[in-house]
Amino acid sequence: MIKFIDFNRKYKRYKKEINSSIRRVFERGWFIAGPERIEFENKFCRYLGAKYAVGVNSGTDSIAAALKAVGIKSGDEVITTSHTATPTISAIRIAGAIPVFVDIDRSTMNINPYLIEKKITSRTKAILPVHLYGYPADMDIICKLADKYNLQVIEDACQAHGAKINQKSAGSFGDLGCFSFYPTKNLSSFSDSGAIVTNNKFLATKVKSLKNYGFTHKKYISEQLGFNSRSDELQAIYLQASLKQLSKWMAKRVFLAKRYIKNLSNLPLILPSFKDESEHVFNVFVIRTKRRDFLKKHLQQKGIETIIHYPLPIHLQPAFRYLPKVSLPITEQVSKEVLSLPIFPQMTLGQQDYICESIRQFFKT
Repeated sequence: MIKFIDFNRKYKRYKKEINSSIRRVFERGWFIAGPERIEFENKFCRYLGAKYAVGVNSGTDSIAAALKAVGIKSGDEVITTSHTATPTISAIRIAGAIPVFVDIDRSTMNINPYLIEKKITSRTKAILPVHLYGYPADMDIICKLADKYNLQVIEDACQAHGAKINQKSAGSFGDLGCFSFYPTKNLSSFSDSGAIVTNNKFLATKVKSLKNYGFTHKKYISEQLGFNSRSDELQAIYLQASLKQLSKWMAKRVFLAKRYIKNLSNLPLILPSFKDESEHVFNVFVIRTKRRDFLKKHLQQKGIETIIHYPLPIHLQPAFRYLPKVSLPITEQVSKEVLSLPIFPQMTLGQQDYICESIRQFFKT
């Protein structure tokens, strides 16, 4: 069986360092918001080229806290994409705002920046692009629109650790960048955790207060309505160890992605595409075919685990039926075609060859 991600293989490869890190936390006896969290925040800032980072307990909370920090409130509109994970939109609703969906670009599957402007109204307060699958959205156009209409930009970079546009890191273009360290991410912890990055000291201070019950200068004195989204020391120390390996892991992902593209390029598939100035880090390797469901079943029979990211666009999901109806033809078409293949740093070339051969066999039938 080829798993979509083999966590056990990763643990065995780095078992000694992981166990040593965990032991250090228990020996210190400090488990929440301690020195390891501060150390990771500083290292993550340096890695991204940002001034401030604030650890939180999930990617969802990172987006919700970022929206609240810039003053998003009930009834405000936030422009975003429907082709994303549910947490992106859940966070907008947690902040009290209304998601306004824009269709995606057919080739990149990110929000189409040329369709954003016509969705801007007097109620629009922010644009929330998603750097989906590890490929950065077109931040140049998005930031120019935000400047033109005085809007906030909150980046969902939960799948894009290390992705860049012209050497600038995804998550560092907008007012705030939001990251998840869920175990499937390029930079991952072993549970839910996340972070918010910014170059704005005021926003960093606001987020720090929001994620800790609204406390600021005095403990147990809430100066604003906050919540509990503190990060723990075990995740922080594990992330420090992972950050040391991130460049190597990303290089392996890119190598595997290029190898997939080379070996599958002569088949009736739509493969990932990207611009020269953008660095795709392939948190997920997504192919497209109108025969998606049959291909998925074929690979399952071959012992290959695949996932569909994402089978039903947010605007069509039952939980969001109360939102105004919207026509997103490309989003709806893509959701019926996407299939994510296994790609992770510990994957062997033999495993990848077997996957490619299994796909070739499918199209021969």
